[in-house]
Formats: sequence, C-alpha cells, structure tokens
Amino acid sequence: MLVAAAVCPSPPLLVPEVAAGAAPELDAARAACADAIGVLAAARPDCLVVVGPAEQSGRGPHPQGARGSFRGFGVDLDVRLGPVPPQEGGRGDVSDADTTAQRELPPSLAVAAWLLGRTRWSAAPVEGLGVGEPLAAERCIHVGGDIGARADRVALLVMGDASACRTLKAPGYLDERAAGFDAAAGRALGTADVAALKALDAGLAYELKAAGRAPWQVLAGAAEGAGLSGELLYEDAPYGVGYVVAAWS
Repeated sequence: MLVAAAVCPSPPLLVPEVAAGAAPELDAARAACADAIGVLAAARPDCLVVVGPAEQSGRGPHPQGARGSFRGFGVDLDVRLGPVPPQEGGRGDVSDADTTAQRELPPSLAVAAWLLGRTRWSAAPVEGLGVGEPLAAERCIHVGGDIGARADRVALLVMGDASACRTLKAPGYLDERAAGFDAAAGRALGTADVAALKALDAGLAYELKAAGRAPWQVLAGAAEGAGLSGELLYEDAPYGVGYVVAAWS
C-alpha cells in the first residue's frame, strides 16, 4: 500500500551545475524537494519507486544503481539512482563499474537520482519507472495500482512539470489556458485529491506541454484507497513553466 509520496518538478535546472549562474533562482524549489523526500524517509517504506516522464528509449523499469548523466546539458556530471547495489561491490559513488549493461536514466529520473543523492537516501531500495507522455489515463492509473500493491509500505517519488505555456518566453509560448490547468493540478497535488488527478485532461495537458500529467495519474492509481493527506510545499512558474512540490502522507 502507498504510505507516502513526494511530488517534485523535473527540470535539469534543479541541478546547480546545470543552472550555473541562475542556480539561486531555484533554491526554494530545491529546499522544498528535500523536505518532501524527508517525508518519504519518515514513512519507513519497504521500497521507493521513482516515476517520471520519459521518451521511448527511457521508458520501463530502471534498477537501483542505474546511471544517469547531465552531459547532454553541457555538464560533466553523472548520477546513480539510489545507492549502488551490494552485488556491484561499490562504494555508492558514480565511479563504480556496472556489472551489467543498463539503459541510461531519462532526464527526469536523473534529476530524481540527483535529489536522492543530495539527501543521502538510504531508507529503502529504489527502482525507477519512466512513463511516456501519450500513456492514457486509464493505463497510468492501472500502473499506479500495481505499484501500490508491491509491498506493505510503498513510497513514490513522482517527477514532472505542469504547463510550459505560462509566459510569452515559456518553451510553449503563452497559452491562456495554462494558468487554470496549473492551478487545478496544484490544488489536486496539494490536497491529495485522487479523483481530481484522475480527471486531468490528457489532451489539454499535451497541448500545454505538461510533462507531469502521466506520472501524476500513476500517483493517483497508487494512492487509491490509501487515505493520504497532502501538503503543497512549493508552487511557482519560473521561466514560464509550472513547478509544484507536494508531500503526501
């Protein structure tokens, strides 16, 4: 059963080395993410599943210790998803050699790996799951239900952004519908409103470039019947993109 969830934005700009001189602009978001992950650890989960948007090559499961990189963003920085598994015999840093070939983490899960590393996550084993933006709501909810049934105490770290159309300089330009969509999503995430998350319009989310829609609906499926309450820790739209941080417990 799902016992806790943290919702965090997924832009690589959360990583200070990627943001460079603009890094201080997201200090409040980083602090809120750390607080949300602290709620996960406090729940004493049996396992942590990290869910985030991914292109075709990054979908599916990613095991604990899977590698991610920010080289595509001009930064020589590697990360690992959670501690290195014991069978690798490593020290937990990114220099340890893999014993098996692994697909690289998609950017959203690489950001999650960085967040977990920053907070020194060790509370439970970790697995990553990339989900595609076109995944229908019904399928997302079904996937979430399967995740929630994995163990007696499951925690979720859910990565994803709201619309990318909040200003003229936003990646998706200005769309007058974006503020309303983001407000509804923020309310649902901040109050653990499972029904409202399930009802998010996938078509509208796609048009508004809201990459968090599918992961949020996976969360809704996992949280069905769990009776969790939510708290909104951060909500803003820097660079014209909606970022939300919330904690459920």
